[in-house]
Amino acid sequence: MTNNYKRTLVTTALPYANGPVHIGHLAGVYVPADVYVRYLRLKGEDVLMIGGSDEHGVPITLKAKKEGITPQDVVDKYHGIIKESFEKFGISFDIYSRTSSPVHHQTASDFFKTLYDKGEFIEKTSEQFYDQEAKQFLADRYITGTCPHCHKDGAYGDQCESCGTSLNALDLINPKSTISGSTPVMKMTKHWYLPLDKHEPFLRQWILEEHKEWKTNVYGQCKSWLDQGLQPRAVSRDLDWGVPVPVEGADGKVLYVWFDAPIGYISATKELTPDWEKYWKDKETRLLHFIGKDNIVFHCIVFPSMLKAEGSFILPENVPANEFLNLEGDKISTSRNWAVWLHEYLEDFKDKQDVLRYVLTAAAPETKDNDFTWKDFQARNNNELVAILGNFVNRAVVLTQKYYEGKIPTAGQLQDYDKETLAEITAIVARVEESLNLFRFREALREAMNLARLGNKYLADMEPWKLVKTDAERVKTIMNVSLQITANLGIVCEPFLPFTAAKIRNMVNLGSLTWSDAGRTDLLAPGHQTNEPELLFAKIEDAEIQLQLDRLAASKAANQAACSVADPAKENISFDEFSKMDIRVGTILEAERVPKTKKLMKLLVDTGIDKRTVVSGIAEFFTPEEIIGRQVSILVNLAPRDLKGITSQGMILMAENADGKLCFVQPSEMVKPGSMIK
Repeated sequence: MTNNYKRTLVTTALPYANGPVHIGHLAGVYVPADVYVRYLRLKGEDVLMIGGSDEHGVPITLKAKKEGITPQDVVDKYHGIIKESFEKFGISFDIYSRTSSPVHHQTASDFFKTLYDKGEFIEKTSEQFYDQEAKQFLADRYITGTCPHCHKDGAYGDQCESCGTSLNALDLINPKSTISGSTPVMKMTKHWYLPLDKHEPFLRQWILEEHKEWKTNVYGQCKSWLDQGLQPRAVSRDLDWGVPVPVEGADGKVLYVWFDAPIGYISATKELTPDWEKYWKDKETRLLHFIGKDNIVFHCIVFPSMLKAEGSFILPENVPANEFLNLEGDKISTSRNWAVWLHEYLEDFKDKQDVLRYVLTAAAPETKDNDFTWKDFQARNNNELVAILGNFVNRAVVLTQKYYEGKIPTAGQLQDYDKETLAEITAIVARVEESLNLFRFREALREAMNLARLGNKYLADMEPWKLVKTDAERVKTIMNVSLQITANLGIVCEPFLPFTAAKIRNMVNLGSLTWSDAGRTDLLAPGHQTNEPELLFAKIEDAEIQLQLDRLAASKAANQAACSVADPAKENISFDEFSKMDIRVGTILEAERVPKTKKLMKLLVDTGIDKRTVVSGIAEFFTPEEIIGRQVSILVNLAPRDLKGITSQGMILMAENADGKLCFVQPSEMVKPGSMIK
């Protein structure tokens, strides 16, 4: 990480304003960004934190259609909920804007026009799906059909949510319009494309050679995209909600949301300050994007290509993206209401913002997916925040009130253990700083808590409550050392636990402090008057946690009930069409997970005809070890298909439960491989 900068601009991924934010958003983006920005502010650095709602794109229009309201109604509702939740939670944006603002529309239009005038776009006319009944072209999410990979119905035109595969709408089997339910036709339409392949040499040099210090998950995903070869990407689409394409002949077309949204960082900065250009165009500014892993390609490859093509903007210095946070062992899903929503948390756990901030930082999915559980939430609060941090601060301040009427005692002759303890304060602060500089927030939080552990151990070893009866002078030194640790906690905890840090500083009666004060052992002068102690944290009882678990159980039950009705039958086929399907019993001989995928497993199957490779999307439900030797039903005359560089020759037939779990369709007793299923 370079230090040759005068200021830092931090951007956070823009959440879609079609629903509230949940703990996955917080852990992936907003908590780590806020931790880092608060740290830089403590250091006295020039730093801005930019955020806002992404209010364009098909998810907004789908939500509006579902609720029978306008897209503007949708974004107004959820932008308000999101913004208020962030404020109450302590996410300290310098501005939280929105992409439906006039400033953003103008900024995005100007950006497109600059690239257009420079000839940076490719103009293409191609066939796209068109709904004749609705009289409109269909964006990817307005088309559903059968996935060509896992053959699950309900896949969207851009992705199958069942197997996770990215799709092209043209690949869907039996596509249908979600607007009218009719079968769409193909119709010619014109769009503009950003030729990412043109920027590939620059991206290879800039990322793979100049930014090897990026997190391994970010660097690896970028390398994978570049190694596959980049293709031109459409920057416009046929839609009536968004920023209109500002050129002639573009009626009914808007900027594609992936092109429009990151420009929102620029427009928000414009709204915030007339000096916005120094944050976007000065080479001495450091630009950082805090995002989740699903946005890596847009912020590391696409947006930098846009900025490079425009020519006057700086490029990001780092993109410390996180992986995904799961909930109680299952993927967070807004459609299934399997989430912990921030606005609901703030209602259920009033004044416990820092508890959630602590847990999400301690369990942050920094380099791999991680899991949030309510039991872990309770344990970390009770066993760490209450028993370690809260316990130490409370004892230090309460004993000071009891022995010295709240005044800081004068330290006497320091013993070796006192000196070692005071030296460790400085060492811990240095380690916290090093970890924060490297975006290792889990590690930094552990070190910050080590300061409280240091204080607890010191008090437990010294036992001033016993020693005061025999050596009152020695106790003054012990309490002075303990209070210096307490004062340092009021600084070091600030990035992670801002509400708690403010309470600590109030208890020891210290005003504003800076990071340069951290590590000092003379923050509290003898005779300084402290304030009355207050509890920093309260235990969370089992009943409170059970309420949250019951809410999740109700969501799961509701989803299972909704899925319990069988899907309607598909269109009739002739007997001749059915007889063309060659389904046999096969035996799995070998199985292994496909690298860098979550759902795919590579199988070697004895079909009785031959031994062949089949790629199947079952890795979330089975381990390779438990399926070797199992007999399965396999469609053997399915045309071969390449999946992740592996040629798959056939398809394993599976049944899907209401909860989404897959089960093998297999004979009730062992039969000879190759036996026909008729």
